Amino acid sequence: MRVIGIDPGLRNLGWGVIDVSGPRLRHVANGVCHSSGDDLAERLLSLHRQLTEVLVQHAPDCAAVEQTFVNKDAVATLKLGQARAIALLVPAQAGLRLGEYAPNAVKKTVVGVGKAAKEQVQHMVRMHLPGTQIAGPDAADALAVAICHAHHMQSADRWQAAVGAALKAAG
Repeated sequence: MRVIGIDPGLRNLGWGVIDVSGPRLRHVANGVCHSSGDDLAERLLSLHRQLTEVLVQHAPDCAAVEQTFVNKDAVATLKLGQARAIALLVPAQAGLRLGEYAPNAVKKTVVGVGKAAKEQVQHMVRMHLPGTQIAGPDAADALAVAICHAHHMQSADRWQAAVGAALKAAG
C-alpha cells in the first residue's frame, strides 16, 4: 500500500510518500509545495496544481492529513484552514481514502511523546525510514503523518481480523 502524508501550510505544504508492506515501511519521495502568487486565490491554486502533480506522479492508494490547531491569530488560522482544504480536496478528487490526525497523535505514534519537538520528529522519521533525504521540516512532518497513518491502518487491520475470527468461532 502506498500512503501520502500531507502537512498543510499556505506558504509551504509538505508531502511525503511511503510504501507499506506489513510492518515494513519504505520511503518513496518527499518534498514541499511552495505557494506562489500575490493573492490568496492564486496561492491556493498553485498549491492545488502542485499537489495534484505529486499525486499523479506517485499514485498513492490512500492519504493522511495533519489536522490544524487554532492559534491566537484568527486570520492566520483561517488562511491555514484554506490551505488544509486543498490538502483534503486534492486526494478526495483522486478518489483516495483519507485519514486525519492531530499533531500530538502523529508525534505520539512516531516519537512516543505527544509534545515532541520538530527535531525529535525529524530524527525518528529518519529512524523509521533509514537513508531518507528529507526536503525540510514540512516534508519531515508529512512523512511522520504517513507513518502515523500506516500504523493506524495496521492496527485497524489487526482489529478487524480479530473480530472476524471471534465471529467465526462464535458462529
